[in-house]
Amino acid sequence: MDIKIDRAEVLRYLGYRDQIIDGITDNLIEESIIEVKNNINTKSIYKEFEINVLEDKVIFKDSEFQLKGNSIVEHLKDSQACILLALTLGHSIDRLIRYYEKINMAKTIIIDACASATIEGFAENICEDLAKEYKEKGKNLTSRFSPGYGDLNIGIQGDFLNLLDASRSIGITATSHNILIPRKSITAIVGVGNNKVDNDELRCKSCNKYPDCNFVKRGKEDGN
Repeated sequence: MDIKIDRAEVLRYLGYRDQIIDGITDNLIEESIIEVKNNINTKSIYKEFEINVLEDKVIFKDSEFQLKGNSIVEHLKDSQACILLALTLGHSIDRLIRYYEKINMAKTIIIDACASATIEGFAENICEDLAKEYKEKGKNLTSRFSPGYGDLNIGIQGDFLNLLDASRSIGITATSHNILIPRKSITAIVGVGNNKVDNDELRCKSCNKYPDCNFVKRGKEDGN
């Protein structure tokens, strides 16, 4: 998959709004975009599971894996199945960030923003492709919902990855504190159903960081 790094998204991660960017920073951003492109090894895996959505949890058929919490129940309430998705930019980008942490913190921040924009763009590309694939089957997909959103416990990361065999297949693991390794990785749940669902706003509001989110605050100020 051809990964394009959206410069506007990089600026958003860096906290820029409508400010004029000085020449030095502009050059650093362009250099960082190139370096990130040269240091990513994108991999992904996904699998569909049939589910039963109960009042307070989502049960996976033919598995002991469960998703507990009101937010994920609400997200999947119209779904008969769900897709578990894991993706990563690989270990090289982590090494690049650690390298610059020792010699240039300004460059580190920009590299990190570029990598964050890249992994999010990668996830959106995959979900768009899945949506097209499932639409041909007469199915609709929800937006992404990740462990840690709302009251869905981030502690499921290990079991989530095991269910996908993600460690062996694409090299993603979770630490004892449920941090994904490589760091620029994403796990997500996407509902599969017959009804068209628009729950991007729900996904955003389910995030524990929503009340203090600078992106949201800027969006509100812009009238979005």
